[in-house]
Amino acid sequence: MSLLDLETPCLILDRTRLERNAKRMTRRYEGTGVQVRPHMKTAKSISVGRIAIEGNFGGVTVSTLKEAEYFADNGINDITYAVSMVPDKFPRVAALIKRGVSLTAVTDQIPIAEATSRLALDEGLVVDMLIELDSGERRAGVLAESDELIELGKRLHELPGTRLRGVLTHAGNSYQGRSIEEIRQIAEAERLCAVTAAERLRAAGLPAEVVSVGSTPTATHFASLEGLTEMRCGVYMFGDVFQSEIQSCALDDIAVSVLATVIGHRPDLNSALIDAGALALSKDRSTGAAGLPEDIGFGMVMDVSGQRRIDRVKVGHVYQEHGMLVSEGSFPFDQLPVGSRVRVLPNHVCMTAAMYDGYHVVKGTDDSEIEFWPRINGW
Repeated sequence: MSLLDLETPCLILDRTRLERNAKRMTRRYEGTGVQVRPHMKTAKSISVGRIAIEGNFGGVTVSTLKEAEYFADNGINDITYAVSMVPDKFPRVAALIKRGVSLTAVTDQIPIAEATSRLALDEGLVVDMLIELDSGERRAGVLAESDELIELGKRLHELPGTRLRGVLTHAGNSYQGRSIEEIRQIAEAERLCAVTAAERLRAAGLPAEVVSVGSTPTATHFASLEGLTEMRCGVYMFGDVFQSEIQSCALDDIAVSVLATVIGHRPDLNSALIDAGALALSKDRSTGAAGLPEDIGFGMVMDVSGQRRIDRVKVGHVYQEHGMLVSEGSFPFDQLPVGSRVRVLPNHVCMTAAMYDGYHVVKGTDDSEIEFWPRINGW
């Protein structure tokens, strides 16, 4: 089977690029004292996970309990569940801990800490907890300098059903950086937030063993790691066009693409159609943000090998199952006859990959032995 034999649209994963990306991040942290805990919310695949943890300590980060259960089923037993705990999720958390998984949860709310403790006591458990910090994203978390930090730390430490392990933050605002220097400044703010919070907890007589940070841009361009114990990042494994435009990776690092078929020509509209629309590509338009080098619409169009861009062609519009290819200048119909195949590089690989049940895996330009790696979806 080759790429020409696959039904389209489908998700293609270049194993050569994946392995290169994973090794690069692992090497970046060798000898630093900071452990890499890969975030698996994008990949959602044990085959990818095993490549990501190779050379690291073996723990992962997840965003859903379905991910936690899946990776535990496949032998990974050190898991940080990096979304705020709520009581209705506790039975699944308890089940994972009872089967021997070292699962750490996060919160930024005292009532949640108290509810978690009560539920844990009912099950005869103690739950490891991290305090979530807001280091600039303005999404969730307490501020490092706040009274709430110490109050929450004391409750997690004193309550009989919880055990305070430390702090966690995510510089999602790094996606707003438009230069390496700006991202380094955000990385430093992320580090200072986490380290300041940990030092304040310790000064109050509270434990802060774990000082956990991470986003792909800050993990790639950190200025200092002093005081940190853990780096959580995930998109670096695959890369995408947005990440390349903010200089977290190069275009030839992008490991995931959507294989699509040209299904029609519209010379009157200077465009062509492919069988990959909004459900296959997602509607993410991150490269359309201000200050980026190029707006690639809903995806950048490459040849079937994934090695060469087709004359600045991009997916200009998406409908549910149709993608409309557009081009600057005359459309290259001769390069894209009806029935031919293209590879579309995504704006935001997390959103694109979420549409599929697995990856068709090739090794660079060698598609003579295509493997299929399943992935999970849902919550």
